[in-house]
Amino acid sequence: MLSARLDLVRELNWHACPPRLPEQPILYPVLDEDYAVRIVRDWNVKHDGAGFVTRFEVESEFLSRYPIQQAGGQTILELRVPAEELDDFNAHIVSEIQVVHEFR
Repeated sequence: MLSARLDLVRELNWHACPPRLPEQPILYPVLDEDYAVRIVRDWNVKHDGAGFVTRFEVESEFLSRYPIQQAGGQTILELRVPAEELDDFNAHIVSEIQVVHEFR
């Protein structure tokens, strides 16, 4: 499943997050790479057999509409982007989406 999601990013020329699935009403961009690695390695791989940590940049002024949420410890920081705002979010991505870690 995650490989299919990464294929969608590839189809979007590495410049947009794919539409959310019905069971995913929120996109959670994680702000700490170590936290992202833990999610992918400890959760996605167990449930989906693979996981990918991606990195991309979004216009800071645009991101200010989403307060940083602390989901646990000091470095467990994320944003919460409602699925219905994903097109707007994607329009403000200013870099290519890069795969920085892959786990299987």
